[in-house]
Amino acid sequence: MDETGASPLPTTPSARSPLSRAEQFVWLTARVLEQRLFAYHFLHGGADPVETALDAYRNEDGGYGHALEPDLRGPVSQPLHTARALRVLDRLGRCGGQRVERVCRYLTAVSTPDGALPAVHPGQRGYPAAPFVPIVDDPPSELLATGPVVGLLHRNEVWHAWLFRATDFCWQAVDSLKTSHPYEIEAAVAFLDSAPDRPRAEAAADRLGRLVREQRLAVLDPDRLDAYPVAPGYAPGERHFPHDFARTPGSLARAWFTDDEMARSLGFLAADQREDGGWPIRWREWAPGTALEARPMVTIEALLTLRAYGRTIG
Repeated sequence: MDETGASPLPTTPSARSPLSRAEQFVWLTARVLEQRLFAYHFLHGGADPVETALDAYRNEDGGYGHALEPDLRGPVSQPLHTARALRVLDRLGRCGGQRVERVCRYLTAVSTPDGALPAVHPGQRGYPAAPFVPIVDDPPSELLATGPVVGLLHRNEVWHAWLFRATDFCWQAVDSLKTSHPYEIEAAVAFLDSAPDRPRAEAAADRLGRLVREQRLAVLDPDRLDAYPVAPGYAPGERHFPHDFARTPGSLARAWFTDDEMARSLGFLAADQREDGGWPIRWREWAPGTALEARPMVTIEALLTLRAYGRTIG
């Protein structure tokens, strides 16, 4: 407190630091949610304003919609929106209680017959969506949608009837992976990093790490990008790097890469900050507004990853 009784302002990042440049980008371009998330993570902002902003995306069914995940437009709740909401609540330390009970009821209602989640519920039909997102009447269960949600709920010691069959689905899906693509592997890691059976999770992660290297799903040398194929259906240049799989040093995926490989990956990430202060998206841009909404999200994730690994950002 100063002599007026007011709290001192947070320390200002150096003017041309990565954090300062990113801050200007966020204030210029981001939605209220990402502005408040940035303030929470980097400017000593409170958790309550973040949760208030997140509530604007919540629907009466307990799920989240309203383009929280920018590639799915319209008001309807979707599993991918809800997964992003859970990530926000997890970051705030508020992934529990009645709010998550409501989420679990929504997850139960939209699950497929095997108890897991589709990537996109057919309620999306009639609203704009990215052309690479298939909308079908009877969508299958997807590890891509289910793994991160199950992992976050286990990470926060949430227990709900929905979790039992969904966890079994994730184990079966992970164990059956013989070929894959980067986003599916990231979803598997999100599940394995918090799965309750730690010996089984470690063994599964070890096998997936070998698969990632054998199938060249991670760019190990950023100076030789052309040596690493782009997965079918991905945008040109939509490659993934060690830091995409191991977002923190504590992730099981960190063991997949040598110290040198991880250092090169983090160096590439740091250098990828653009002149406007934000980080780019690497997936297909299909509408100007969606790209603008997604970049602040990607920027915050890049800063959090760099900070987790001890890189100087501010």
